[in-house]
Amino acid sequence: MQLSLEHPEFDYVLRGADGRQALVNDRRLTRSFIVAPRALVEDWPAADVRTLDVDALAPVLALEPEVVLIGTGDRQGFPPAATMAACLSKGIGIEAMTNAAAARTFNVLAGEGRRVVAAFVLQDDATAA
Repeated sequence: MQLSLEHPEFDYVLRGADGRQALVNDRRLTRSFIVAPRALVEDWPAADVRTLDVDALAPVLALEPEVVLIGTGDRQGFPPAATMAACLSKGIGIEAMTNAAAARTFNVLAGEGRRVVAAFVLQDDATAA
């Protein structure tokens, strides 16, 4: 049997994520971040999905997604309705899910060539509830 290594058509692969850290390619991130197939924005100032406002989504929307995934930490949570509506009113799909689920979903959508952007809220020990 012949095996061949397939390289994805994108620069960033999420190898896993939980509420406190994520592995993007071979790099461990411990602060909230935004990732698209060809872009990584580190040190995104989001600390709690429940208070995520429209202004916090500006760097996400600047990447021109067709769908936005919000990784909400270890537990699923939801941003305020106005934040969700800001995406939907622009024709951009938005989904909130745990970080682990968002990482898996990001990789599937990126692999399909979709314009997906995922924003992950990570908590350190001082901000964990």
